Amino acid sequence: MSNIGEILENKCIKGLYYHVRFYHPEMALSARAGQFVHVRIFQNKDRILRRPFSIFNTDPEKGYLEVVYKVVGSGTDVLSTLRPGDVCDLLGPLGKPFSAVADDEIPVMIVGGYGSAATHLVAKHSHNKGILLLGARTSDDVILSETYEKLGTDVRIATEDGSWGEKGRVTLLLEKILAEKNPKYKFSACGPQGMLMAVGRMMLNAGIPDAELSVDHPMCCGVGACFACVLQVKDETGTFPDGWRYARSCSEGPIFRADKLHYPEQNPGV
Repeated sequence: MSNIGEILENKCIKGLYYHVRFYHPEMALSARAGQFVHVRIFQNKDRILRRPFSIFNTDPEKGYLEVVYKVVGSGTDVLSTLRPGDVCDLLGPLGKPFSAVADDEIPVMIVGGYGSAATHLVAKHSHNKGILLLGARTSDDVILSETYEKLGTDVRIATEDGSWGEKGRVTLLLEKILAEKNPKYKFSACGPQGMLMAVGRMMLNAGIPDAELSVDHPMCCGVGACFACVLQVKDETGTFPDGWRYARSCSEGPIFRADKLHYPEQNPGV
């Protein structure tokens, strides 16, 4: 299978947020919600490391997969300048996906900023399109809400400055959902590390250990060889001291159950 992905479309969504569509039939067919693609940008010759991006959408019939990204450094800056016909080297789909949502379950997706890209396929492939709890700093950082609404997803928004939706963090929206104690809800989350830790703790306190969090630590190789993206998780074997070990986010994740993650306050000083 060739790793070459031709760009079919690359456009600005708003501000520094972009959407790129790659033609790659094999990856479009095999990709699952929560997985990522590791991209090498040929035009960025002084940067040898690939960049991981959550797979936002796929169309197996038309042979393309899509990524949503924010320009935050030299790599994404160069990527934003590429045009249809340009190519990138794609490695993927990589990582452990979100588990499938049963027909009688209602997906609840908790996301921060462009973490909304990672859960899109959860809603798209679920019988019930579910509820999206979207948190952002300001209205400028709210993206993809209309895309979810077109699927039939109930979109609820919170911004820290109150410029869109409720004023506050996305955890305020989650508190209301958890108060419903609906056994049909199936939870997944993607966003900044601090948000994910807060969501994970809330899930455990609510007795929902199987909530799934996309914890995509900074990656280098993307295939589990370099150990650059390790994070602490519970050790079920008892092999490691203190009940935890290091797991590679790229190969053992990025999707982890809330009850498997190691939370900072559980091991002070680490």
